[in-house]
Amino acid sequence: MQPDELAKRIQELALVCRKAGRPLTVQRRAVLEALLTLDNHPTADEVLELVRQRIPNISRTTVYRVLDTLVALGVIRRIHHPGSAARFDGKVARHHHLICTSCGKVWDVDAPELDCITPPGEATRDFEVHDFSVHFSGLCSECRKRP
Repeated sequence: MQPDELAKRIQELALVCRKAGRPLTVQRRAVLEALLTLDNHPTADEVLELVRQRIPNISRTTVYRVLDTLVALGVIRRIHHPGSAARFDGKVARHHHLICTSCGKVWDVDAPELDCITPPGEATRDFEVHDFSVHFSGLCSECRKRP
């Protein structure tokens, strides 16, 4: 992410924190910066590893709590897919993902044509959909090369 875009996202975090009555802590800022620096939809442990370069004594629990807080504030997204650790995404606008079922890597798919998908009426009779994303699972090119 470009430095000006990173600065903009940190300013957005400050506004969101202020509106929610929460402080913009050094830890929140460092976790968001680390996540936005990584474009591979990192796990919490991958974020922790990068944050520890700036804050060596930060605990795993703190990073997990901060990630949960950032998700709750709507600043980042948690990506869920079966059989894998939760991953985090700094891109909060609707987009979709390719997920390798072998190595677990995740790639963004910007496909506006998928944004108009709606579930059948009967399936959502007692359910209110707030958001959705489409996950395509398969094998990446590297994993297909392996015997």
